[in-house]
Amino acid sequence: MIAVENLSKTYKLSRKQKRELEQPQSGNTLDAVHNVSFTCKPGRIFALLGPNGAGKTTTLRVIATMLKPTSGTVTVSGHDTVRESQAVRRQLGFLTGNTGLYDRLTPNEMVKYFADLYGMDRDFYEHRRDELFTVLDVHDFADRRIGKLSSGMRQKVSIARTIIHDPDVIVFDEPTVGLDVVTSRNIVQLIRDCRDDQKTILFSTHRMGEVSLLSDDLAIIHQGALRYCGAYDEFQSQMESPSLEDEFIRIVESAP
Repeated sequence: MIAVENLSKTYKLSRKQKRELEQPQSGNTLDAVHNVSFTCKPGRIFALLGPNGAGKTTTLRVIATMLKPTSGTVTVSGHDTVRESQAVRRQLGFLTGNTGLYDRLTPNEMVKYFADLYGMDRDFYEHRRDELFTVLDVHDFADRRIGKLSSGMRQKVSIARTIIHDPDVIVFDEPTVGLDVVTSRNIVQLIRDCRDDQKTILFSTHRMGEVSLLSDDLAIIHQGALRYCGAYDEFQSQMESPSLEDEFIRIVESAP
């Protein structure tokens, strides 16, 4: 489970950063996330949506122990992300487009490196790797250097590396970006299979079709604050617009 309680994250701004902001700040700080609370439960898929700069990525990075909150708490499987960060990382798989792959390694070497970091048993690792490489269609380029792979191929390797240790909690940030329709469908099914295995899944995406296909729960964040948080079925029943995309835009544009 992921429990986010009254999470806030404030950044100090340099003069250059203040000038580069779309909306100039009068002070020297920026509240990227303000008093955000939600819970992601095992066996359910929680979608976190927000436009660029909404605070979505900051929230995900705090959950993944990459950032410390200014205030509030985040726990993953009962472990505090600040006081027990190592325990959190053992329970968590975090896919982000900003985490680089080593160009000189092959997919086999890259995934094995992370398996070794998690201390995986060899037999379990080999079974898990073969399973993931089949689902993601990685076998054909498993021994090519990552630096020679396309963006879609690299994304597949990132996904395999993220969940090679079969974590109980998985955070997917744009999991299907750069992937073709067939592979995207396989990823959607993979996420469903993780839900069926009673894993806790938090994902973000800009593809509204994936939200409707996968979401059990939904939160919309904009300007650092939650604009909606609840069951997806409830969200659908309250929609004032004809489509999910239109309703998302309506909520964002109506924010104060």
